[in-house]
Amino acid sequence: MSLGKILVVDDDSNLLEVIKIRLESAKYKVVTSEKEDEAIEAVKNQVFDMAIVDLQLAEIDGITLMKEIKMINPEMPVLILTAFGSIESAVEAIQNGAYSYLTKPFDPRELLLQIEKAMESRRLAAEMKHLKEMISEKYDFTNIVAKSKKMQSLLDQVSRIARTDSTVYLYGESGTGKELIAKAIHLGSSRKDNPFVAINCAAIPENLLESELFGVIAHYPGLHNKEALKGKFELAHKGTIILDEIGDLPLSLQSKLLRVLQERQIHPLGGTHPVDIDVRVIVATNVDLKNEVQEGRFREDLYYRIHVIPVKLPSLREKKEDIPPLVDYFIASFNRRMKKKVKGVTPQAMQKLMLHNWPGNVRELENTVEFAMAMTQSNMLTDDLILQTSSHSEQMIKSFKDAKADFEKSYLASLLELTNGNVSKASDLAGKYRADFYNLLKKYDLKKEDFKKT
Repeated sequence: MSLGKILVVDDDSNLLEVIKIRLESAKYKVVTSEKEDEAIEAVKNQVFDMAIVDLQLAEIDGITLMKEIKMINPEMPVLILTAFGSIESAVEAIQNGAYSYLTKPFDPRELLLQIEKAMESRRLAAEMKHLKEMISEKYDFTNIVAKSKKMQSLLDQVSRIARTDSTVYLYGESGTGKELIAKAIHLGSSRKDNPFVAINCAAIPENLLESELFGVIAHYPGLHNKEALKGKFELAHKGTIILDEIGDLPLSLQSKLLRVLQERQIHPLGGTHPVDIDVRVIVATNVDLKNEVQEGRFREDLYYRIHVIPVKLPSLREKKEDIPPLVDYFIASFNRRMKKKVKGVTPQAMQKLMLHNWPGNVRELENTVEFAMAMTQSNMLTDDLILQTSSHSEQMIKSFKDAKADFEKSYLASLLELTNGNVSKASDLAGKYRADFYNLLKKYDLKKEDFKKT
């Protein structure tokens, strides 16, 4: 089986024959050409995986030929051969789009290594393109905006990770698109035709979370209609599950999740037999789990079990070159939803957007654009609308987790005030075990002594 098809262009017929023999013995198909016009015709009429072009040709230089080749096939990597080996010629070739260069006479092993790397580079680029097309088709967003180097690097990681079946640890600030990246990993994997299941560990009450994750057998006490319920892990069988806000998973469930990850089995509530599962696990968090481990709120053994392939999602302020294309995407999206014909933003409005710090990241930017789209009466978004939404941004984009944390802290403080700092009474009123209640007090830095009346 051929490893790929390569076009080799050089006006030295003897060298062409040597290269052809070397490459064909390494299982590559090879087409050679001594003339530039023949090489151009070959690229027009055949599909090549890469080209090897001599820098000094009879009629035109190799860089000019490379440019013409890339006008026909922009994604085809080109390796430049040079007899001079000057830094200037190598730099010029690479600046004009060459994948790399080799100095003649070259080591045949180095030639094969450069070809292998170029082929891998093209394959990864093709996978990333295919991945973005699948995401666009399935989830109705034009792309994962990736103009910035940080996002290009992230998508390169996603492409590589998708081919594995290892647990992925996504971390970054709220609003950076962790679930979106998890979907991209799923769609780029061999599991893409099977379920993608997401669960937010912070959004489900603790007493219901275990049944949501692992399921309940029929006739389990308290189950409505006495029907068995499948948990998220079982629903994700053969597919992918993302456990968002994993840091909010109660300690009592952390040990059970650890066992699931180790044994690849779940134990539904009320069941006597384990259920085998085949699931790719992705976890996501916006908190420092190392610190949570040190504070005793997260199991160290579970941390190392999920921290297999860590992927950091950049904040919006780290990739501001993505703001203009993101704004264009959101405007197009809200135009469809609101049946408007907004063309874009004024230069002053874009300046406001670029200067803002974006603590809420892409989610905040989306809310900002939505507010401006809803309020505008013209076909351009102006800076006065951007100012209004930016000044209230933190209020607008408070996440469910933050709102839940505010409520919990206020609720705990109210209980301690009511019971004069008596933790036993307060935990009884809350329907919580004392140990769990103490953990919550520690989480929110609440001290019972501060609520005792003198």
